[in-house]
Amino acid sequence: MWVSLHCITTFFKMSYTNASIGSGSRTARRTVEFGRTYVVRPKGKHQATVVWLHGLGDNGSSWSQLLDNLPLPNIKWICPTAPTRPVTVLGGFPCTAWFDEGELSEEGPNDVKGLDASVAHIANLLSTEPSDVKLGIGGFSMGAACALYSATCFAQGRYGNGIPYPVNLKVVVGLSGWLPGARNLRNMVEVSQDGVRRAASLPILLCHGLCDEVVPYKIGERSSQILSSAGFRYVAFRTYEGIGHYTIPKEMEEVCQWLNARLGA
Repeated sequence: MWVSLHCITTFFKMSYTNASIGSGSRTARRTVEFGRTYVVRPKGKHQATVVWLHGLGDNGSSWSQLLDNLPLPNIKWICPTAPTRPVTVLGGFPCTAWFDEGELSEEGPNDVKGLDASVAHIANLLSTEPSDVKLGIGGFSMGAACALYSATCFAQGRYGNGIPYPVNLKVVVGLSGWLPGARNLRNMVEVSQDGVRRAASLPILLCHGLCDEVVPYKIGERSSQILSSAGFRYVAFRTYEGIGHYTIPKEMEEVCQWLNARLGA
């Protein structure tokens, strides 16, 4: 069984349980500086590029090592590292995080500025790839949340701040994650026919453990339902009995099969 790549899961769990996280307080903004990006070159023909996003408190290195061993020789993996910032759910403790997070719920406040900054960084990494290469985004935990937010930006054709979203996504994968901004997603996607078309064209794979103690299973399940109701026609939701907030070989095998079928990798 592979251990969690979420390096401060215990701290997150304690803070999520005990901290006052419903206040929606936000720390002072500062310049966003992303950490090191790790790249895993394809061992075969370069047919696809996938940006993979780590969880809270982790970095791109640990996932790059795992991805390098997957039987997907035609995928190039890009594994960036999130900025270090104070995180509300951890009582302001600074660690690598794609955005600030205070409460995992549909009604909870969302750090749209932080989300937009990270999603724009991811899009920039993909924008320099060859035009004949298929593009995707995946992630674990908070990285999965950022990947799903990218999916909504792709469908709407713009970031949360209104700036056009530039990347033509072909796949999105989220492991043990959730959907930020779920509250208003359906209305935003249905504003235009292009939004409906883009949402319907994007395959999404979500995987979640039934015993996840950090991002509860019901939140992952609800995220899947909201995406489907918003017009994302091809959402696959896989569940794993007895599994907490980590990944296992069976899950990664299914991710490989799913990606291979859609990217020819």
